Amino acid sequence: MSEEPDAFLERLAAGARRASPDAVVEVERERTLRDRLSGQQGRAVAVALDGADRRCTLRHERGGWQGEIARVVGGIVIARERVPLGAWLDSFASEVAASAARSTGDAAAARRAYAVLGLEQGPGAFTVDRDDVAGGLDALRDEARSRLPDDAAAMVGRIVGLLQDALPRASGDAAALVSRTATVYLPDTLRAYIALPEGWARSGALRDGSSAADALRAQLASIEDAATRMRDAAVADDADALLLNGLFLEERFDA
Repeated sequence: MSEEPDAFLERLAAGARRASPDAVVEVERERTLRDRLSGQQGRAVAVALDGADRRCTLRHERGGWQGEIARVVGGIVIARERVPLGAWLDSFASEVAASAARSTGDAAAARRAYAVLGLEQGPGAFTVDRDDVAGGLDALRDEARSRLPDDAAAMVGRIVGLLQDALPRASGDAAALVSRTATVYLPDTLRAYIALPEGWARSGALRDGSSAADALRAQLASIEDAATRMRDAAVADDADALLLNGLFLEERFDA
């Protein structure tokens, strides 16, 4: 990591606050005598984030990173675990993502939180390469089986089949919209869900009382409905109908 430790900690704290104004994040600073005399705030040495049931703390000391995840129940720490930097960043980002989803009432805010933090959700997570859409969809379906609730994974499987049926039959703008559904709208929807802590994603309430898992099912239902109509239009060689349903997804998910 070429970035100075204090600058990295400041960036994490600032990113968390931008991604979710409701995020409870603290920066611990070390102030020298010069800092005190000059009124400077001092150098950041640690950052801590309070999540729903855990506190993530990252400290830089003795030339290295010390990551800690504390389990919190009723405001009391009941367990602490030291974790490597990479694992700590995953936990930190997922807690910020959950906070963003709670504060906005939108599960898709989780994915945006990762972008604000400048962190990745994991190598290759639900990625479909435009150069091999059919193969990428096969891999995405397999990944969904291991990372999503069973009913959502089944929906993904059906969507994949519909898109794979439509792709070779579409051409021009219609083909581009089918491809965008396969490479952007579907993967983005799934990445938004897995950005959240697993337990909270299944049961934590958004502003309307639903869970992130409920939001995922609703979004997948919209994609499946549109993909069904796109496949049927492609089979019937009805380019106008195929474009219309592709544009419905474009308007819904590009907003």
